[in-house]
Amino acid sequence: MADYFESEEVVKGYDGRIVRRILSYLKPYRILAVITFVALAVSTVGELFVPVLIQRLIDGAIVARFVVVRSDILEQEKSLLSAEGLKAAERLSAMENSRSVENRLFIPQSQDLSISGAVEEELRTAGIIEEVQWYAFSYTEGSPLAGLIETRRDIFLYEAGEAAVRRDDLYSLPVDEIRLVRGGDLSLIVSAVTVILAALVLVFVFTFVQTWTTTLIGQRIMKDMRLELFKKTAGQSTAFLSRHPVGRIVTRLTGDVETINEFFTSVLVAFLKDFSIMIGVLITLFLLSPKLALVTLVTIPPVMVATAISRIKARDAFRRQRLASSRVNSYLSEHLSGVQVVQLFSGEQRSRDEFGERNGELLDANLGEMHVFATFRPIIDFLSNLTVAVVIAVGSSFVLNLSLSLGVLIAFINLVQMFYSPIQDIAEKYTILQSAMAGGERVFALMDTDERIPDAGTHHIEGMVRGHIGFDSVHFSYKEGEEVLKGLSFTVNPGEMVAIVGYTGAGKTTITNVLTRLWDIDSGSILLDGVPIKDIPLEELRRSVLPVLQEVFLFSGTVADNIRLGLSLSDAEVEKAARAVHAHEFIASLPEGYETILSEGATNISSGQRQLISFARVIAHNPAIVILDEATSNIDTETEHLIQLGMQRVLAGRTSIVIAHRLSTIRHSDRILVLSGGNLIEQGKHQELIDQNGLYASLYRLQYEKAPDEEA
Repeated sequence: MADYFESEEVVKGYDGRIVRRILSYLKPYRILAVITFVALAVSTVGELFVPVLIQRLIDGAIVARFVVVRSDILEQEKSLLSAEGLKAAERLSAMENSRSVENRLFIPQSQDLSISGAVEEELRTAGIIEEVQWYAFSYTEGSPLAGLIETRRDIFLYEAGEAAVRRDDLYSLPVDEIRLVRGGDLSLIVSAVTVILAALVLVFVFTFVQTWTTTLIGQRIMKDMRLELFKKTAGQSTAFLSRHPVGRIVTRLTGDVETINEFFTSVLVAFLKDFSIMIGVLITLFLLSPKLALVTLVTIPPVMVATAISRIKARDAFRRQRLASSRVNSYLSEHLSGVQVVQLFSGEQRSRDEFGERNGELLDANLGEMHVFATFRPIIDFLSNLTVAVVIAVGSSFVLNLSLSLGVLIAFINLVQMFYSPIQDIAEKYTILQSAMAGGERVFALMDTDERIPDAGTHHIEGMVRGHIGFDSVHFSYKEGEEVLKGLSFTVNPGEMVAIVGYTGAGKTTITNVLTRLWDIDSGSILLDGVPIKDIPLEELRRSVLPVLQEVFLFSGTVADNIRLGLSLSDAEVEKAARAVHAHEFIASLPEGYETILSEGATNISSGQRQLISFARVIAHNPAIVILDEATSNIDTETEHLIQLGMQRVLAGRTSIVIAHRLSTIRHSDRILVLSGGNLIEQGKHQELIDQNGLYASLYRLQYEKAPDEEA
């Protein structure tokens, strides 16, 4: 068997044309797609919102650090300050969200003070910025907190509902008094945690909605695509189907379509979310602290380089793995199908060695693919931790010189880790993208192939067929330059039973193929009741002309369903058709009668019984013309006798063409056509042809000498 998988392109990078065609299948599911993207946007915003909320919680309620500016000293020292120091001091005095208590201005450190180290040192030296750490808060007159302040006025500064206390003094108080002072922060913590939990629940719900709708879209698109592919493939010409192995077509409709489903469920939405998370993280970093965000960006180029190299290595590893896998599958398919031949010719050891070689190649390819990911993930982890270390080192210096709050630094650490996770996800899903692109290309290549038999006929014949057949100078070839029919001409009159005989390769079965338009002729014409068959709609032509092929094909299912084959026949009508060809007796003896389930290939009944069911199927469909193509070649003498009895009664009044090697079955035909090399060389009744002593007589004598018992 040809290792045809090896000739296929097994890997393909991103292809915008294929992606556009895949996305075109979204049109019927636009509402679901909108829901998916809304859910994606909400869950992404929610994930980004949580670190920011934690930063606000840490800065505003947990740490609650203040920069204390002495406004009284500022007035005294203004003349001694440098221009930059004076400008910074005035900006601090105008900061929003600050608290003023007894000539002190308490500024929350969560605000970006934008003070350089030198200016900060100047203001600290001048005493404008206090070294002592304070805690500032608001209170309400008459409240328990106001009573505490009044009781401990020696450690509290207070005026007009605003108060402050040194941190050392605060944490020297009893725990219940500390709780009373920081009661507002505790309430804020509870509220913030509640909001964080609500945000996490929201992220969970919308992530579930996004996953569910994405999977639903992928499954429905896969269903639509398979249906379209099946419809397209089932309508292709026999020429097309003969050139493409069934296994390859089945792979297109199953495995390749599944890769497109993975494009939706594992690639498209995941990539969109990954990129949106990365972009959202970068925007959030710059909103929190532009200076630290720029420092973080410096560490990103090595990550991009590592990702690009990993993508190339992954592509090459994927190519080797797919090729090796195809070779193993192909070898298994061939040698398991022909295992008896291998055993008969003592080829087990050679087969084991050959399979071992291919299996070793697959192992090496799988290990190579694993090596790529085993190397890439630690590199990304290392770069992620390196970036976090840089953020901590630089951010800590910013925290110490009042340029950054502790909450922002913690938020940066969380966001940096959030930034690197999508990078790993994108790299690891790249092979799925490659597989989807390759699968999409193969699916669309099959979908774009149009080798259907033209069906432009407008001459309707249904219910009016008399059964006159005419071949006029018909030329036909399966392959260009190798003619099978060479100017064949003959007629079959309505109700006539015509037999066609000849050596193998004479063109007998080809007559069936071209009369039913499984193949179109090269030149000449074929007429049905004087109408060219190309002018008759295919569906009507094939309902009017039904062949019984040499190789009977029955579908998995009940006997009755195989007789009906799409018709709405009652059980009585099915039984009537079976009785007509003497099939009822054996069907009734089956375990479930007409409801007996046939296995794949109907291997649970004999070949003769399969042939009888195929005859019953033809009778049930009641065609005007019946073609028996070697229909009794695989039937024992007793079964053949039953068929002959049934066919004599059923075919009365119908046009029939019988193609047979067993000449004993056609001696009573109205006329016998003898073919040789695609030409009609003799025709007449049985005895007339015997008397001519030509090719038919030679065939008859040869067969009679080999099987004289048939003439008895």
